[in-house]
Amino acid sequence: MNPKPAKSALPPHTAEENLAYTRQMLGELRTVVNAEGADMLGYLIEMAYVEAGDILAGLRPLSVRGHRDPAIGMPLKPAGKIKL
Repeated sequence: MNPKPAKSALPPHTAEENLAYTRQMLGELRTVVNAEGADMLGYLIEMAYVEAGDILAGLRPLSVRGHRDPAIGMPLKPAGKIKL
């Protein structure tokens, strides 16, 4: 039995509003984890915070999917067994 997700009474938000909210929450999480001494987690949250800020400032695209360089020289099939 799958419960239906609750419908929000709030109007949908723009991508910019959602990113700004996410960045704000990341800032708060960063403060909490740094106070607990979780250095690696704090670093990862900081990177996400910076990334969200860069996207909001127009310095980075929202997604790089489809804009990546193809892997050059990588075999498409596994080599199989190696004969000695």
